[in-house]
Amino acid sequence: MESNNVNEHVHCLIIGSGPAGYTAAIYAARANLKPVLYQGIQPGGQLTITTDVENYPGYPDGIQGPDMMVNFEKQAARMGADIRYGLATDVDFSAPPFKVQIDEEKWIEADTVILSTGASAKWLGIESEQRLNGYGVSACAVCDGFFFKGKEVAIVGAGDTAAEEAVYLSKICSVVHMLVRKGEMRASKVMQERVQKTSNIKIYWNSELDEVLGEHKVDSIRINNNVTEEKTVIPVSAFFVAIGHTPNSQIFKGWLDMDESGYIKTIPGTSKTNIEGIFAAGDLQDKIYRQAVTAAGSGCMAALDAERYLSAKGL
Repeated sequence: MESNNVNEHVHCLIIGSGPAGYTAAIYAARANLKPVLYQGIQPGGQLTITTDVENYPGYPDGIQGPDMMVNFEKQAARMGADIRYGLATDVDFSAPPFKVQIDEEKWIEADTVILSTGASAKWLGIESEQRLNGYGVSACAVCDGFFFKGKEVAIVGAGDTAAEEAVYLSKICSVVHMLVRKGEMRASKVMQERVQKTSNIKIYWNSELDEVLGEHKVDSIRINNNVTEEKTVIPVSAFFVAIGHTPNSQIFKGWLDMDESGYIKTIPGTSKTNIEGIFAAGDLQDKIYRQAVTAAGSGCMAALDAERYLSAKGL
């Protein structure tokens, strides 16, 4: 770690550019913290791979995910945030000012750092799944289930998230076809019971997705039974992937307290991490809600926490 060679000093550094990062930038800029925000590998975060967003307050007609993130960015820039392309590739949080490496070459030191690098949905890795992503394939039932009201849909997964999303979909969709790779679920007993008691959820044990079928939108899925090797085609309008998320926290390992999945732990009711002056917001530290509106709210909290920290330190 060659962090001796610092190229720039900033007051408030924000890493990541989803709703949490941009909201933190808006609040930090208004508080005159002169925030510098690095957008990361996917400027705008997961919302840039979402089509219609209908559940964010203030958009009565809905908005496209990428358009919404352009609006967030413009608003942060108008407030005075310095928004830059670049990826954080290493950190040194041993003592303030904290050091962050950008694009494996430039080191920046900052009086306070807000982390909002988000999480990435896990995918099955099938070509048709990516090709039809946003056209009936989704990794968020709460975001996209509504668009398939009264229709038949399928979901893959065996944990609590998959079980919760299957039950959620069962209230909106006519039939939910649930694919479980093994002969049992990983979900908690109470969630398994809830799924099994829901009459319009049909479970396919020992079953995996073979292919998502459809030219321009999902019209069916082909599944494979691992035991009998039998293939079945099920007509559905949507296919939901619920096999988990991976928080983008790898470079913070060893510095910040995390749970077993790599989500950064924050002091409840705050954005504070175990290192004073480092704050975490959005899906990087939230594995429960994972919504744009909750991420934005936690970005606001992080900026206010950072402002109070700097003020208390006389910085």
